[in-house]
Amino acid sequence: MTGPKVVIKQAAYILAHVPDLVRYGSKPEREIAAGRTELAELEKHLRSFDDAVAYPPNQVFIGNISPDDYADLQEPWHENLLRDKARYGPFGEIMPQDELYGIMKIWDQFDLIDLSPSFTSALNEQLAAHPLITAKDRERLGEGTPQEKIEKKVEKEKSLPLFHRGKLVGCINRAHDNDATLTAHVMLENLLTKVTGILVTRHLVRNASIEPEKIDYLLSCSEEAVGDRYNRGGGNMAKAIGEEAHCVNASGCDVKSFCAGTVLAIIHGAALISAGLFNEVIVVGGGSFSKIGMKFQGHMKHNMPILEDVLGGIAILLSTDDGASPVVNLASTGKHDISAGATAQAIYDALVIDPLQKLEMKITDVDKFAVELHNPEVTLPMGSGNVPLTNYKTIAAMAAMRGEIGREELSEFIRLRGMPGFSPTQGHIASAVPYLGHSLKLIADGKINNTLFAAKGSLFLGRMTHLADGVSFLLEKNSGKD
Repeated sequence: MTGPKVVIKQAAYILAHVPDLVRYGSKPEREIAAGRTELAELEKHLRSFDDAVAYPPNQVFIGNISPDDYADLQEPWHENLLRDKARYGPFGEIMPQDELYGIMKIWDQFDLIDLSPSFTSALNEQLAAHPLITAKDRERLGEGTPQEKIEKKVEKEKSLPLFHRGKLVGCINRAHDNDATLTAHVMLENLLTKVTGILVTRHLVRNASIEPEKIDYLLSCSEEAVGDRYNRGGGNMAKAIGEEAHCVNASGCDVKSFCAGTVLAIIHGAALISAGLFNEVIVVGGGSFSKIGMKFQGHMKHNMPILEDVLGGIAILLSTDDGASPVVNLASTGKHDISAGATAQAIYDALVIDPLQKLEMKITDVDKFAVELHNPEVTLPMGSGNVPLTNYKTIAAMAAMRGEIGREELSEFIRLRGMPGFSPTQGHIASAVPYLGHSLKLIADGKINNTLFAAKGSLFLGRMTHLADGVSFLLEKNSGKD
């Protein structure tokens, strides 16, 4: 390994349940506007907060269930709920929609959000019980906006109505009369990314028992495009998140590469620490609102609840070597070169075979592989396949082709070194890193020695290139302080 060792001390994960915002997701909104879906019919398939909390994949995401135990649970998961599980877990929480509206108002610096007085009053009491929302935060809720003024803004000023349990409780306002990048809908998307990023960063800081003032730098891997008409994707979401997470001595910037952005940001952060520029770096990703309800039609067709009703948030603390925390092996970094092919095998040659060969390791020397961990119960009803299983089959087949396992061992390889998907289908959220918190615990407990994290990005979606992207790194047990 070149340079000083870099470790990952902690990871945090949150989900925000947003059933009344599903109608504004990119796909549902278009289908409703075109008359192909009735809003009333969509609403029949929305699930309660209690059901979202009891949903097994969500419990894995916040750390109340291990992926190994999850693999043994009865399917379908949406029919076999875990009523004994709580909204809080060792990694973070599942926040209900009304509290999410509250933190949107608290962390809104431009009067984008209006909430009714009665709703605001109830929120103030509810958020008083939240461990990460302070009395000073709650002061920013104010007294609320009169209901008639909210209704007027929705009717006359192109504000977007906010509903809770079907009742109008507020609105989100446009930030400019004529700027298409500052409409109410875009403001909703960006503000949701910001507040989920702030919330998960506050969880991270608390979980890691570190003062936020000690953070040097933040890297946002969120997929939003914050800006105005002169600079549509200018950013900087990292500093916006760091400000409200009290990281007052930090700066930051955004790192993007579609779904590969989070793993790429971890590598960037590790490199900055290894180079001696910073000591404590946070990688943070807020939720991608446009993907809410993306596959709702498949769920409705199969008479299921709409499962894409939660926004994810992830935060990871990288640091200088403490002699104990798992190490980011920068010598293991894999990258998908421009000249590489776009087939699954070519991508995994670049992300798995090449970096392992540099370390003189075999595929079977890796205890766990973390790939795209999309929840298959979300994707299968829409015909999108089981994404994690497909990736694990590819890696297992490569191990067989290299003579590391026999053909009869493919299923066992997948069972031992892979896992069922459990992440919301928000690209940068789902790509490998949902397993990071679990991996940190297993390595600390001596149950595994390493995990290879591999993420892919669909650059062609931006219509600027036909290329894909991909990055990987090996997280491994710390051998002790150098």
